This record gives sequence, structure tokens and C-alpha cells, in this order.
Amino acid sequence: MPNRAVDWFRQAERDLEQAVASARDGLHEWACFAAQQAAAKAAKALHLTHGQEAWGHVVARLLTQLPVAVPPDLIEKARVLDNYYVPTRYANGHPEGAPFQHYGALQSGSAIDYARQILDFVRPQMA
Repeated sequence: MPNRAVDWFRQAERDLEQAVASARDGLHEWACFAAQQAAAKAAKALHLTHGQEAWGHVVARLLTQLPVAVPPDLIEKARVLDNYYVPTRYANGHPEGAPFQHYGALQSGSAIDYARQILDFVRPQMA
């Protein structure tokens, strides 16, 4: 079976592009979700690079289970991103209001920045 690490990482980059486009278009909840997805896929790509499979969507866990040392600040940023996995998409993710009413440029900007930092950490380790 071929190693699909590069495919996972390329999709992570594409998801980050989608996050940027969504934020630019004012779709901040989608930007946050796409940033979370980008980080998760990048972490999975690095697992595959090391011959491991990784399951799940919790970016902080995916990073801590890597066979390489991950800077603690990236784990903390992953924890922030993990908060965008469910409530950005489902109407019952918050006590009231649609998801788009709970996210703005502050959240999407930091989510994109954190995801970009995770991709920047993963990229050179896949070379």
C-alpha cells in the first residue's frame, strides 16, 4: 500500500487556503472549521510519514502522539483549534443562535494563524 502522507498534507494546505477564503468572505465559522481540519490533516500526514496511522479529529492528541517532539505552544494552539470541530457546524453547538453568530474575524484570524503554524512545523519534517 502506498504511503499517502503527501496527499494528506496537500489537502491540509488546500483546507488552509479554504480557511483564508472563508474568512475573507466573512464566513468565519467555516474559516475556523477549515483551519481545524487543515491542522488535523497535517498531523495525520506526519504520522503517515513516520509509518503510523492516526485516527480521530483531536489535533492536540494527534500532535502529542507523534514520534517527534512537538513544541508545547503548538499543543496549546491545537487545543484552541479543537474547539472549532463541532460547534462551528451544528446549530446545537451553542446554547442559542446559529453557529455563524458566534464567530468573527478574531476567531478566524487566530485559527488560521494557529493552523498555519502547525503546517509550518509539519512541512520540513516531511521532506
